[in-house]
Amino acid sequence: MTQTVAVLGTGKIGEALLSGMIRAGWRPADLLVTTRRGDRARELHTRYGVESVTNAEAAKNADVLILAVKPQDMGKLLDELAPHVTAGRLVISAAAGITTAFIEDRLTPGTPVVRVMPNTPVLVDEGMSVISAGSHATGAHLATAEEIFGGVGKTLRVPESQQDAATALSGSGPAYFYFLVEAMTDAGILLGLPRAQAHDLIVQAAIGAAVMLRDSGEHPVKLREAVTSPAGTTISAIRELENHGVRAALIAALEAARDRSRELASGNG
Repeated sequence: MTQTVAVLGTGKIGEALLSGMIRAGWRPADLLVTTRRGDRARELHTRYGVESVTNAEAAKNADVLILAVKPQDMGKLLDELAPHVTAGRLVISAAAGITTAFIEDRLTPGTPVVRVMPNTPVLVDEGMSVISAGSHATGAHLATAEEIFGGVGKTLRVPESQQDAATALSGSGPAYFYFLVEAMTDAGILLGLPRAQAHDLIVQAAIGAAVMLRDSGEHPVKLREAVTSPAGTTISAIRELENHGVRAALIAALEAARDRSRELASGNG
């Protein structure tokens, strides 16, 4: 961990990466941040001991640049960085829908670019970050990205052609679970439970089910069947889910998310 890393854009995701890197052993002296506001720079220095610099200074002094700005701000940021980024500098983008080609075309030819799609559970060190190499990125560059994002959860390498599908499943995935928990909590209220109790029951069921999926190695069908007794309550509920086309609706929803990701990547936002 002798490289200097700059996080450009320290909103929630950028700060989560920063704090995760420090917990994983990176020295604050090897980390730089860029912010739009002076009070935010002072806050990050007080909290993490990191130095705040301009985007140009980050491009000149850091070995690795993590672009954690909003997608709509990426073009302007790249215009600022372009005069200062040499071909040996690793650029990691964490902006949804921004392709490596978009970044490569605006920087020095040969600049290695890695595209990463994290999701919001990076805020609690349980994120999933999907990593893809640009045309000049090597295995070593991917390993650096994995080292950084591995501090806030798991990582998975995929070809960039699969990033839109990964965004639909993983990037947007937490929202689907929140939506489901919201609906199930409302159902609990309808069935006579206080909202707080219904919420606690559903959240713990979700946590327990997720841990079993992660740790048991069993197929989800097998785990579901273990809960589904003949002529019991669970199979009655599942029959209603199938009758209402929930499985088909989920598939259609993920296809819509993938298609929207493609539109954003093509600039049709």
